[in-house]
Amino acid sequence: MRRRTRKKVWSTVAGAAGGLAAAFVMNQFQAVWAKAEKKLSPPSPEESSNKGGDDATVRTAAGISKTIFKHELSAREKKWAGPAVHYAFGGLAGALYGAMASTTSAAMAGGGIGYGSAVWLLADEIGVRAAGLSGPPTETPPKKHLQAWVSHLVYGLVTEGTRRVILKAAGAR
Repeated sequence: MRRRTRKKVWSTVAGAAGGLAAAFVMNQFQAVWAKAEKKLSPPSPEESSNKGGDDATVRTAAGISKTIFKHELSAREKKWAGPAVHYAFGGLAGALYGAMASTTSAAMAGGGIGYGSAVWLLADEIGVRAAGLSGPPTETPPKKHLQAWVSHLVYGLVTEGTRRVILKAAGAR
């Protein structure tokens, strides 16, 4: 029993670290994708006009700040608050993954891509819209849905890869 608890704790902590690392790699991947996309096909007039406004992480940070602290975020604060929300969510989702992976091998399907797909569907496609942080899916071009999904596949792979490395280094596998 004690060994199983130790393994679950290590897997959860390693998953959290993996989720943080994966959030960083996911950001880098999205930047490379956007740069390549810009070179291959310049944005259409509709896409260019949709660039205004804050993304969902910034809107979440602004909502938290306004609700809990009664404070409107400045433009300067938004620059760090949005990424802070992204990394916090990445770490928490990674911890959940680590806990699940320690109890069922199904959580690790595809080396983490199954979990990455689930995070994309539940958080990005459903949760963000349900929370009113973005418009309906039909207002987002299909290539943006694809980019988001592939980015979350990267998230899942890096989360699982990092979790495995940490568990092996800690002798907790």
